[in-house]
Amino acid sequence: MNRKTLVLPALAGLLAPVLAACGGGDGAGEGGDPIVVGVATHIEATKEAPAPLDPAQAYDVDAWNVLRPSLQTLMRLPRSGTAPEPDAAESCGFRDNRHEQFRCTLRSGLKFSNGHALTAEDVKFSIERIQAIHHANGPVALLDGIDKVETPDDETVVFHLKTPDATFPQKLTTPATAIVDAEVYPKSRLHNGFDVTGSGPYTVRAEHSGNRVTKAVFTKNPEYQGGLTARHDKIEMRFFDDSATAERELRKGGIDLLSRGLSPSQAKSLQNAGDSHLTVHAMPGQEIRYLAFNTKAPAVADKAVRQAIAQIVNRSALVRDVYAYTGDPLFSLVPTGLTGHVNAFFNKYGNPSAEAARKMLQQANITTPVKFTLTYTTRHYGSSTAQEIRALQRQLNSTGLFAVDIKGVDSWQQFRTEGQEGKYTAYSMGWFADIPDADNYIAPFIGKENFLGSPYRNSTIESQLIPASRQESDRNSAAAAFKRAQDIIAEDVPLLPLWQGKQYVAARDDITGTQWALNTSSGLQIWELGRGVAD
Repeated sequence: MNRKTLVLPALAGLLAPVLAACGGGDGAGEGGDPIVVGVATHIEATKEAPAPLDPAQAYDVDAWNVLRPSLQTLMRLPRSGTAPEPDAAESCGFRDNRHEQFRCTLRSGLKFSNGHALTAEDVKFSIERIQAIHHANGPVALLDGIDKVETPDDETVVFHLKTPDATFPQKLTTPATAIVDAEVYPKSRLHNGFDVTGSGPYTVRAEHSGNRVTKAVFTKNPEYQGGLTARHDKIEMRFFDDSATAERELRKGGIDLLSRGLSPSQAKSLQNAGDSHLTVHAMPGQEIRYLAFNTKAPAVADKAVRQAIAQIVNRSALVRDVYAYTGDPLFSLVPTGLTGHVNAFFNKYGNPSAEAARKMLQQANITTPVKFTLTYTTRHYGSSTAQEIRALQRQLNSTGLFAVDIKGVDSWQQFRTEGQEGKYTAYSMGWFADIPDADNYIAPFIGKENFLGSPYRNSTIESQLIPASRQESDRNSAAAAFKRAQDIIAEDVPLLPLWQGKQYVAARDDITGTQWALNTSSGLQIWELGRGVAD
């Protein structure tokens, strides 16, 4: 997903002093004023993507942050760690040694927020619906391993997989597998607009102006049955045009917490402000930023051109000059902290070198300067994106080997659609993982149904390495397959990893539960937030 991951176990010690100052770790905060979460981005409906809060279409971090509390999944990620736990299910597990049949037993008496019963048939309907709609920008690829779904009775669901997949339980924690009401959601088309009917710990009402969501109001769902505890009766999520506006609202108390869109300079400014009523938590993150190439676009179709770009780009300078060391250089699609990470691009290209890039292009008989346009989304990843793209443009053009123009696109949905349609030669993207596994940093980008719509194919990765890795329930045993896949990507450069970011959560001092605000896939867990007693 265009999204995001964290390694949370280390946070408890880091945040313990903060929690003590906030009046305790739970701070249930029943009733009272809503906790207001600020988000410096937008959720919008467009002609091409008219249903941003339908699980069949939604595949970005902001939409998923609305869906997680309001729709239920069979499994969920724990507060910390990566082993899924039951939510709508009472129990789940593989029923064979080959990881091809997965069976779940539902909790008794499940209901949607409208009072309708939630049964195994709704689970089957939800999965088959996403497969049938098969939205181009949706998360259907996460379900491509499902062969069929059976429901022996109202409380039993059996998934038959096409091939073994040890990561399947984690996929069942994502909103791609959210359970929707078969009596409300159309079977073969999108549920247009902003209405959501689910069975999660909160109900949600989205307020919008035109085609954009301005506020999502979450109210504790009395019908919810699952493994989560909602610690505050009402949460509001407010969406802002830019991070500067959201920051001002946080400073004056208009919002209680800000976690999406904080620029590095803002994070440092808030940390250094000396405001005793604000705390800023820097959390280890596994968000990545990368360049995607249309490998059929004439300017970059020759592998030597993409390799030359990889040879020139100075990641350390990006992290220093644009992100003020709030991230780390990344030399592989798989970020550090995950099993299977290797520095494949550094092993292949070493330190940045214009002279080495020049030799690559000369040997391939490429005429220089190579001209192309680098496209980026102006809002979705924050205000620093434009600075990053300009820095990359300078790095490439200063060598005389490239003549790169840049272009910003305001609408995220337009940007995603045009990227999928192959209208961009090269473009900047971010990724927040769907699941905390190296598989999710490789498989979504490779193959016929890849997330980017990229024409790049590699049969070794698709047919050998990914299937082999998914047979390993011990993910350490999958590391060799991931290493080889990363080496192939470094050789072919269909994608160019740039940096790995940290996550920031800035909050008023009476907000509790911030140590659990993000899960190991960087998903916002608003049910963990409460209001305690400020100093």
